[in-house]
Amino acid sequence: MKSDYLLVYGTLLQDFDSYMSKFLTKHSEFVGQGFFYGKLYEVSWYPGAVLSNNMDEKVYGHIFEIRDHEKVFKILDAYEGIGDFFPEPSEYKRAQVTGYLGSSETDVKVWLYIYNHPTDHLKRIPSGYYLK
Repeated sequence: MKSDYLLVYGTLLQDFDSYMSKFLTKHSEFVGQGFFYGKLYEVSWYPGAVLSNNMDEKVYGHIFEIRDHEKVFKILDAYEGIGDFFPEPSEYKRAQVTGYLGSSETDVKVWLYIYNHPTDHLKRIPSGYYLK
């Protein structure tokens, strides 16, 4: 089943002042805060996150319900460097994962942009919050 939910944790956050965060807000409905099990890293002026099986490692962000799945993900994929016009392996990949609403264990299938390069050299953000 196709999920129309997206969990964002970086430059697409509702409070982040960028053209793309405004685009997302315009073409979706904010559902609430949420998290997924993962580790957050500082890549450059933006973050990257990878999945984790450790339930003590969480990345926090915002969950949106997307109104026009094809249109929105076409633009967001290009923003994240995913597609035929970008070199492989791409910096991010989009995957469906289990996210959680609020601080509860209410789970929802969400799309997530996962960092797709090695993280050994990156600074970890242990709080799981992107605070820039």
